Amino acid sequence: MLVIFGGLPGSGKTTIAQALAKRLEAVYVRVDTIEQALRASDVLKLDEGPAGYMIAYGVAEDNLKLGQTVVADSVNSIHVTRDAWLSVAKRAGTRAVEVEVVCSDRVEHRRRAETRVTDVEGLVKPTWDEIVNRTYDDWSTRPIVVDTAHKSVDDLIAELMVQLGHTQD
Repeated sequence: MLVIFGGLPGSGKTTIAQALAKRLEAVYVRVDTIEQALRASDVLKLDEGPAGYMIAYGVAEDNLKLGQTVVADSVNSIHVTRDAWLSVAKRAGTRAVEVEVVCSDRVEHRRRAETRVTDVEGLVKPTWDEIVNRTYDDWSTRPIVVDTAHKSVDDLIAELMVQLGHTQD
């Protein structure tokens, strides 16, 4: 199974994606990590453009073809990236589940965005203005929506496990 996460920076997406990957014992693929590695390598002197996503698609597909569950963590803000993730699952012959992470409490979302510390060396987090002004397409098909505003990570993971068809151990 390919679990495709998307959501604005600061929504709690990485926290939830990492917790789910751990719970599922899945391969975890994070576009931020790949993009920062590209920037740090000095191979790309300009904006990395789609390179990080393209690498993530390849890594995810390789692992899916090995029978692994993959949790993909990226902002995934536009239709073209969402469609590309779905194509990865299709080529690998596996199920794809889309999960949109939101924080419905705007004050809390802003607080998170402005106070979080990066866990990827060298990665500069976007400002609140960059987050709210980012292009973010509406999902044409409704994914599973996870609202991180008022529930614990453990509660959200328990709910996600049920929605993914996994029974609690």
